[in-house]
Amino acid sequence: MTDDSAPRPGAFSGRTDPAAIRRRVEALEKLLERLVVVPGINQPLGLDAILSLIPGVGTLSATALGSYIIWEARNLGLSKWQMARMSLNTGFDMLLGAIPVIGVVPDFFFRSNSRNLRIIRKHLDRHHPAP
Repeated sequence: MTDDSAPRPGAFSGRTDPAAIRRRVEALEKLLERLVVVPGINQPLGLDAILSLIPGVGTLSATALGSYIIWEARNLGLSKWQMARMSLNTGFDMLLGAIPVIGVVPDFFFRSNSRNLRIIRKHLDRHHPAP
């Protein structure tokens, strides 16, 4: 007979690991907002802006990836106010990205995933300080 109360290997006893969530969110934010630097203008460009070039599907895909950051924030226990701000950031980015061709331009200036990462970092620094 096996002991079902023992945690599985790699499990965190039903809790989320804030450090692991921070690493995942930071990696996704870098992919979405700072994948490469555009030569000449020295401006970072990420998958969010690149996907915006594909009408409809690209914007929805970038929004889905950005929504994963919000889901991770929920796992950390962010407040409803913080979750609402993050959702508005992602929704506004989706609306801007939905503009054909021109929707790429706002992605240089309004980086919703970077804004959402700042909200998560502030929460983690306050509630889960690194040792």
